[in-house]
Amino acid sequence: MNLSEIKSLDSQYFLQVFGERMPACFVRGEGCTLYDQDGKAYTDLFAGIAVNALGYHHPVITDAILAQANAGVLHTSNIFYVEPQAELAALLCRHTFADRVFFANSGAEANEGAMKLACKYFYAQGVNRYKIVSANHSFHGRTLATVAATGHDYYQAPYRPLLPKGITQVPYNDLDALKAAIDDETAAILLEPMQGEGGVTPAKAEYLQAVRALCDETGILLILDEVQTGVCRTGSLYCHEQYGVTPDIMTSAKGLGCGFPIGAILASEKVASKIAKGDHGSTFGGNTFACAVSLAAMRYMIDHDFSAVAKEKGAYLMDAVRKIKSNHIAEVRGMGLLIGIQLTDDCLAGDVMRRMLARGFVPGTASGNVIRLAPPLIISYEEMDAFVAALAEELAE
Repeated sequence: MNLSEIKSLDSQYFLQVFGERMPACFVRGEGCTLYDQDGKAYTDLFAGIAVNALGYHHPVITDAILAQANAGVLHTSNIFYVEPQAELAALLCRHTFADRVFFANSGAEANEGAMKLACKYFYAQGVNRYKIVSANHSFHGRTLATVAATGHDYYQAPYRPLLPKGITQVPYNDLDALKAAIDDETAAILLEPMQGEGGVTPAKAEYLQAVRALCDETGILLILDEVQTGVCRTGSLYCHEQYGVTPDIMTSAKGLGCGFPIGAILASEKVASKIAKGDHGSTFGGNTFACAVSLAAMRYMIDHDFSAVAKEKGAYLMDAVRKIKSNHIAEVRGMGLLIGIQLTDDCLAGDVMRRMLARGFVPGTASGNVIRLAPPLIISYEEMDAFVAALAEELAE
């Protein structure tokens, strides 16, 4: 099928939640290169929204998929023990703060599950704490509960009154506003250590550390949403490590499966000890196929220290973008290989993305007129240089 035929089917039959998409359909990938139906090559700077951490057709991922498919067991349900699920849980616990892990199918499921765990933690102790405080411009998912936690009015407006009750937002990086929002019924504070969809805005170190201290002082649980910032993306296995802050609950997804859907809730024993049989569950979550792929990916990225890779390459790419002489760039910010290029109001990020796509590059965007870069962690310096040169030309035009 050609692109016109695909667009026609999409327009006629698919729920139009994505509207008119970027004018490309990729049919093949290799490394950091995507190919459309006409064979045109594109250098990927977005990795499917920070998902394809090892790029395309990586032998570790391909071999894991083929091996499990050839074994003939993709799913058996959580009624039975699942070997790669147990191994992946152990691996994540050994390399993070967590003592227990639960696997979901997405970041939104993980975030909703994290909020459930926080509420159950207090319920199990006979304490009436159910409120969640999150941040303006945050993004935590598309379910009703995670929409309620997402700090963008245009996501929330169609679904008011929001469910569940008790979820509110305050300005990000504003400790006084956060203190004013909590009370004796607050169960958890839910934050991204760096807001991705919200404009690639890192938390200030003193802010995140003060939030941890506030939680310790009040007994509130700290949930960190590391769906986008985790799995080596920002220069450490999980972003919070660079702040010297440990959450009570953390969520992970995106790069965790390197393209295969999987999410995870990671929790300390303090929280996990209050979760009983039947408190949470999933039919597909933690299935054999997803866990086998994620296990292979995580072992490889940890063994080859992709945190250091992302830190080094991210510093190089950020420096190169900052050297672009353009009045259209207001700021370049980020951590590791999650970078935001803040553009001036007279230069729309969506338009730049479309024009860069025509040049054979795939960047992304974020709220606040930001070009968002989240390339596969295997991206080469030559590929980064080519992108920066093309972006400089585009902005000059």
